[in-house]
Amino acid sequence: MRHLLTLLLSLPGLAVAGSPLSLSLHDAEALWREHSRELRLADTAVTGAVADMQAAGQRPNPDFSLNALSVSPQSGLGGGALKDKRMDTQFRLEQLIERGGKRDLRVRGAEARLDAARLERDDTARQQLGDLHQAYYNLRLAQEKLELARDTAALYGKSAQAGRLRQKAGDLAPVDVSRLQIDQARAEADARQAQADLAQAQQMLAYLIGRDREAEQLVAADNWPQLEEIAFQAAPLDERPDLAAARKRLQAAEADRDLARAKRNRDISVGVQFERNLQNAPTNSYGFGVSVPLFIWHEYEGEIARAESDYNAARLLVEQQQAVAIGQVAQARSTLLAARDRMQRLEGGLLADAERVARAAELAYGKGAMSLMDLLDARRTLRQIQIETTSARADYAKALSAWQVQAEFRKTP
Repeated sequence: MRHLLTLLLSLPGLAVAGSPLSLSLHDAEALWREHSRELRLADTAVTGAVADMQAAGQRPNPDFSLNALSVSPQSGLGGGALKDKRMDTQFRLEQLIERGGKRDLRVRGAEARLDAARLERDDTARQQLGDLHQAYYNLRLAQEKLELARDTAALYGKSAQAGRLRQKAGDLAPVDVSRLQIDQARAEADARQAQADLAQAQQMLAYLIGRDREAEQLVAADNWPQLEEIAFQAAPLDERPDLAAARKRLQAAEADRDLARAKRNRDISVGVQFERNLQNAPTNSYGFGVSVPLFIWHEYEGEIARAESDYNAARLLVEQQQAVAIGQVAQARSTLLAARDRMQRLEGGLLADAERVARAAELAYGKGAMSLMDLLDARRTLRQIQIETTSARADYAKALSAWQVQAEFRKTP
């Protein structure tokens, strides 16, 4: 908690209401660990599994009974103290004794479910961390798109204003002014849409880090990750928490199946009793008894069949999740390779070429050596390449994060 307070106090924007709340990815991860609703829900599942573990290991409680017998409606109970009443009093204590290793099987199943709950908590953290990175980079992308859209709208606004002045001077045809105004309107509409996309990205990140009320202030401050050589060496899939949890669920289903079969072993109830008889001469007597169930109508065939079905379903689920995990790793690898190649192509010269062409077009148009349509085409091409480059950087960042989630699955505290 002290670390969180230090972090919050160090973040610009918290001291003044409405000012930007600048977050690095590390800061966002710290807030997410503290405020993630999904992690807290997963923690409650672990707590419940711990309680189930405790309950599974408990022995059945004994039963105590007190009975009054031989009470006569004609003569009543008689006078005097309670010990002098004309009735028989019976005290009985019974204890159920389980057979067939049922308690051990319950404990075994509960242990497997507890391990599965802990692993599922780790898997929730793994997936949520991936979602956090995606949301953070989506916010970064929305910020840059909004900046580009505003710059473009401002540029077209200035061009339209200059065009109207040139029209008044007789230097520009009305149709060219109309074209400039149309492009200005489009650019302003794009800027409004970019603003809406930014608000949505802020809300997504704010939910994950528990800063819903400050969503409009969130700013992703980190730069895009740099291109790097990737070994593409995935960790063994057996270590993935979702697959390990599925195997634990299979062990629990196996214990439940064995527990259902163990119901065919008859449990025994043993009891002892003390009886005080006051009908004639006061006498005390003692007794004991044993009771067993009679398997007359069924022998738990339905419970056993259901447990067998649940076991088979758990086994098939393990196989299914293994196949899905293999596909996820392969898809993450191909997506990352494609994103890296695209980013290299754009940053390796295509963006610089578009910027150089746009500058040359502006200069040529200013000197009257280029038509307005050619200038507008050059501007559109530059804006398209700029947006594509920004999207490529975001795609690479998100693909790199997805690879780490699917293939490296770093454990999150």
